[in-house]
Amino acid sequence: MKFKVKSRVWIESEEGVFLGEGRIHLLKLVDELGSISKAAKELKMSYKKAWFLLDSMNKQAPMLILMKKTGGKNGGGAELTKYGKKIIDDFEQLNTSCWNFLDDEFEKIDFTKY
Repeated sequence: MKFKVKSRVWIESEEGVFLGEGRIHLLKLVDELGSISKAAKELKMSYKKAWFLLDSMNKQAPMLILMKKTGGKNGGGAELTKYGKKIIDDFEQLNTSCWNFLDDEFEKIDFTKY
């Protein structure tokens, strides 16, 4: 039997979860689709929940992550700031580093010897 090690990484502040895989996925979809409502729909999540998660991140972050555009003739939307895009990259790099570390450590263990 072959085993694999699994883990999930998230970042918290005193106010609760700041970033995690789900929030990063939401940010990436907002960036791709230019809309909170479209991103929420894609994730089968209510707009209210998506907005709550994004607003929570914005309030905890030292800089603005997401800018909401007011509707009008061409409609509204949302876009990530440079900082928002940077935290996606940084989080994904941290996640990859953690997985690589765990994979390396797991290779040192032989569960067949016990």
